[in-house]
Amino acid sequence: MGKGRGLALAAWLTLPLGLILLVGSLLYVRSAYTAVTVRGGSMEPTYGIGRQLVVQRLDGDEIHRGDVVLFATPGRFSDQAVLKRVIGVGGDHVVCCGTGTEERITVNGRPLVEPYVKDGIADGTHRPYDVKVPEGRLFVLGDHRVNSMDSRFFATDGHQGTVAVGDVQGRVVGGPARLLGWLLCGLLGLVLAATGLGLGIAAVAVRRRRVVPPAPPWPTQV
Repeated sequence: MGKGRGLALAAWLTLPLGLILLVGSLLYVRSAYTAVTVRGGSMEPTYGIGRQLVVQRLDGDEIHRGDVVLFATPGRFSDQAVLKRVIGVGGDHVVCCGTGTEERITVNGRPLVEPYVKDGIADGTHRPYDVKVPEGRLFVLGDHRVNSMDSRFFATDGHQGTVAVGDVQGRVVGGPARLLGWLLCGLLGLVLAATGLGLGIAAVAVRRRRVVPPAPPWPTQV
């Protein structure tokens, strides 16, 4: 195989592979994730103001208890998307609370262990509630219970303050480092695409290079 053909074959292999990795990674990240900046203190100390977070887009049916979700409910929070933690899903029975150090939320009769709440305060508003979460809805609270506008304050909205799963835009999966693997995949694709392009240019250059014919073994002048 000639040098030009070898370079051309290498280019045909690396350039498409690089483009597939690059474009595929970018499209997947754009379609599956979004980034948000925490603008309020209702999720402290878990997520403080100014924290950059990555939110995975998914259907509300994929949400579980304990997830922190991004949602927007018409008529609440000035229609802005907010972050809250899921305490109960459809069919759950959520009850609050005791008093003082005995203050505790129960879900389906079991005390909820919440190491993430600020200062260990499970409620702090002294507003008891007893909610049977409707199917297709979520009962949500902020981690900073004394500084969070959440399901507790919309009990008379006809849905006991719960949020429709269809209002959920995604689930928090961590900070920007969460996307590092996909970004590295895209970077690898960029390198391969650039390499393939360079090999293609080199192959064309080799093919176009004029080959000087060898001198004949006999005199050419008389």
